[in-house]
Amino acid sequence: MQSLNLDKTITAWSSIAENVFVPHTEEEFERLVHMLDSLIDQVGEDETHPLASLMEVIGVLIENYETEHVPELKEIS
Repeated sequence: MQSLNLDKTITAWSSIAENVFVPHTEEEFERLVHMLDSLIDQVGEDETHPLASLMEVIGVLIENYETEHVPELKEIS
């Protein structure tokens, strides 16, 4: 198992924390949606792209926000 180098993690996180975060407001949610759109334009479907995993993480953060804050549409019978 690879050991976690906390000093390197702190340095890296401080440079990306402004862009990768758990959204708590509609404004933060919209920022993440915009970021995901930009990542999709850059990465496309290339799973080997260096930003592919970031795109996946941002997608999960958006999905979690939607699950908690966006009411589900009900089908009309």
